[in-house]
Amino acid sequence: MSNKVFQQNLNDKKGPQPGGPYLIQMLFKEPVDMPDKDEMTAVMEKHIGAVECFCRDKKMAGFAALDHIAEFQDGKCPVQLMVMKCDKFKGKGFDAFLMSQMWDCQEDRERIFRECRYQVVATDMLAAALPALERANLDADFVEALAELYPTCEAFYFQSCGKLLLAEDVRSHQIEGSDRFIRFGVNVRFFNIEGTEDMLIDTVGMSTLFLPDLQYHFHGMDPNGVVNHAYNVASYILEHDNPIQDGETVDGVENGQMSREIQWKCQYEDAMIQPPRGVLDINMGDYASGKR
Repeated sequence: MSNKVFQQNLNDKKGPQPGGPYLIQMLFKEPVDMPDKDEMTAVMEKHIGAVECFCRDKKMAGFAALDHIAEFQDGKCPVQLMVMKCDKFKGKGFDAFLMSQMWDCQEDRERIFRECRYQVVATDMLAAALPALERANLDADFVEALAELYPTCEAFYFQSCGKLLLAEDVRSHQIEGSDRFIRFGVNVRFFNIEGTEDMLIDTVGMSTLFLPDLQYHFHGMDPNGVVNHAYNVASYILEHDNPIQDGETVDGVENGQMSREIQWKCQYEDAMIQPPRGVLDINMGDYASGKR
């Protein structure tokens, strides 16, 4: 747990934009060459399905995901997946606030930022036009293709949610379907609120899919059970295209497990902690803090 004190700052507009690009930073100790066109195409097809390489030069490679069609008012075209050339990584923009919420790499984050001096950036384009579940699966497929294409990658940083994962954790996971997006693309954050017994847990990353992030403001409960609850509710929202209406309830937590006996009320609000975004606030009944 970090003991640093951070200021609430909802004027900081730097956060991810709803529906924005899914930006992936792969971090390396040594410079790495871009794989050749045939290898890239073969690995992309294995993970993503039919692709067409529409550019491959010293600066970048671009692939059209032919099974994933973005439809706009004036026409339609395949989603594009872009991979940039290897570049220097200076670690800029990673402030103490962001670093404090990299729970998946607590032991390794300092070492990664110290040792990794190179990066390869990859992103999707036009994917905001896809249904949430389709985009979630495509982005997760893309991550898995990149993990195979770049075996010397040390870590993945997902800019839209502030999550840092060791590359070996990305390669070895046993998760299936859209829960992979929750694993890679959604970060559950934890804060103690100074001068009180209150805690705040929220998610970042759901807004990439135009879905609501979650927020819990509470006291008197083990936060680990609330973290698990957040991941479960995020998974449910993604899988069912957010069926939760303002004022409805979700199963709560009892003795660390989700329980139908306890119902927690949901309400759409603005986030209490940056980045500014709409959240589904979950009122934890007897454990709830603050006014709703």
